[in-house]
Amino acid sequence: MPLHKVSVADKFELFSQEWEPKIVGDLDNYQIKLVKLSGEFIWHSHRDEDELFFVVDGAIDMHYRDEDGKERVERFGSGEFLIVPRGVEHKPVARAGTKLMLIERNTVVNTGGERNERTVKPARI
Repeated sequence: MPLHKVSVADKFELFSQEWEPKIVGDLDNYQIKLVKLSGEFIWHSHRDEDELFFVVDGAIDMHYRDEDGKERVERFGSGEFLIVPRGVEHKPVARAGTKLMLIERNTVVNTGGERNERTVKPARI
């Protein structure tokens, strides 16, 4: 199989939808996804999967519940990443125009165990 170079900037130019991840690569049982964000998502968790959020541009406040159920916030921005461990309830809140790279198992559903109006199946670009 030949090597395949991907331009993250070029891939971001191919779509404008927010909160709809796009698959740009595969790594064993993981997918590399790009997503544009603005505003807040919903509270959710992933029972069996960790997620890596890498901020390409912009900033996110990741709200999460600690072991005692208390809400906490971790703020991170361009060039930084955050790993949300499996089972941790979280809610991303993004500055307008934020661009993320996600690295997560190919089994991850964006809304965790709950399917609702915010659930999307990522398209491959």
